[in-house]
Amino acid sequence: MQRKFLPMLFMGLVTAVTFAQTIVSITPENKKVILEEFTGIYCVYCPQGHAIAQAIQNNNPGEVFLINIHQGSFAAPSGGDPDFRTPFGNAIANQSGLVGYPAGTVNRHVFPGQSQNGGNGTAMSRSAWTSTANQTLALGSYLNMAAEATIDVATRELTVHVESFYTGDSPESTNQLNIALLQNNTLGPQTGGNAGNEYNHQHRLVHLVTGQWGEIINNTTEGSFDDRTITYTIPADYNGIPAELADLEIVVFMTETNQEIISGNGTFPEYTNFEFQNDILVKNIHELSETCVNQVAPTVEIQNVGGATATSVDIEYIINGESHTYTWTGTLTPLATEVVDLPAVTFDFSGTNTVTVSVPADENNSNNELATSFDDAQEYSGNELTLEITTDNWGEECTWVMTDYEGNYVANGGPYPDNTTITETITLPGDNCYNFELLDSYGDGGGPVSLTDSEGNVIYETNGSYGSGESKNFGYQQFILGNESSVLNNVVLFPNPAQSTVTLVNAENAAVTVYNLLGQVLLTQKQISNQEVIEVSSFQAGTYLVKIEKDGQSTVEKLVIIK
Repeated sequence: MQRKFLPMLFMGLVTAVTFAQTIVSITPENKKVILEEFTGIYCVYCPQGHAIAQAIQNNNPGEVFLINIHQGSFAAPSGGDPDFRTPFGNAIANQSGLVGYPAGTVNRHVFPGQSQNGGNGTAMSRSAWTSTANQTLALGSYLNMAAEATIDVATRELTVHVESFYTGDSPESTNQLNIALLQNNTLGPQTGGNAGNEYNHQHRLVHLVTGQWGEIINNTTEGSFDDRTITYTIPADYNGIPAELADLEIVVFMTETNQEIISGNGTFPEYTNFEFQNDILVKNIHELSETCVNQVAPTVEIQNVGGATATSVDIEYIINGESHTYTWTGTLTPLATEVVDLPAVTFDFSGTNTVTVSVPADENNSNNELATSFDDAQEYSGNELTLEITTDNWGEECTWVMTDYEGNYVANGGPYPDNTTITETITLPGDNCYNFELLDSYGDGGGPVSLTDSEGNVIYETNGSYGSGESKNFGYQQFILGNESSVLNNVVLFPNPAQSTVTLVNAENAAVTVYNLLGQVLLTQKQISNQEVIEVSSFQAGTYLVKIEKDGQSTVEKLVIIK
């Protein structure tokens, strides 16, 4: 890490503005909030904490900055789960006095009567964050801060420029400047998140550029001005988790000692030194489940890794040798990504089915194509299935549901007693395509589970490591759409996952029904517009089925709601 800094003490504000200050205000401001949230991927109530913290920031744009610190036993990964911890988290947590998760500090300040430990700890339970953040935002600050940052995409060098101006005297002769590097949009497991391994982790601390407790600021009296530029080379990954340049965020803050945060600020980097101007990357094809319906709608993630903004991308997707095209339009800035739900198309079953997605030739053709595969669903014998479930100490967390390909309810079960083996017979209504979904409300799986057909063939089996849930498609091949002239071929449902609203495109005059996984109808809309906005803010986080019907034809889309 390299530094160049110019700490200066000015006798008057005019001098400071004339000769040094460029981005920081010299007018006294109120405090900004730095909310440090202690969390972990196995903490069941941490998603509630994430939502509370995000709401505080959303209600106070530019005034509240979030730092999610993964540490403690809930953050220690097992199996192949990711390690989001840092070398800095435990020391920050240890000074807070936390006694449970999630915990959070607001500017590392002690709020009487709010401490988790009942004493002078700075850590508070999530119910106290909103009120203490509002109290802090109402207080004047003797320090203003501002920051800007750039990332050289060729060298991965981060340059952070921080200006700090004292509009009053600090009670400490020295203060400490901290620069936190955060990463957003990291998909991974989260107990209680109702998203399996697709929970979207935000504001995740990956590094403290200025070290554990920051760099010393020696001039802390009224009129003092500190101007620092610090560089840091971003590695390819942290603990094996890729450091995605497009998802990085900077939060800066000043402390009086190791604890009390005076104020802070934040910024998102600008990007420089692109090798190519026009370069679209096919980054990912979302996993496709086994199927017995000859309809597939791939979801692909594209990224603009060039220096010029893209406004349209022609996407070709080939299913078992048959080509289809779709043109995405919008605004894709440098390093931005876009998840594109490609229109559903029919295909001929091939046992193992191949999907190839490509974009047109550009200045760099080495990243224009990606391929994946998915299997035909396993067939079954007879119409009676045997489900055997062995519960752990928390059998009440285990439930399951069986639906057909249209989302119609077939059967369900649970919750169950603890430490018990249950055997159930499921009678299927006829030869069809089915989905079996096993759920755990806590998100940590349970005991062994098996589903077999009348000849003992295993349809689904787990040793209990199914997290918040797993699903399995099985059944006889169904040619639902017939051919590509179906009126529902081009239906698109986005965004997915969604939070408050979801838009259904290309289904004008259709009827829409939303079901939960128990087959219960939650919402019905008829004669919809060609771009129908559906309100889902009242839905709990989880998985739902959206059935679209028009002109005697129907299709079902899975919808994930996140909070």
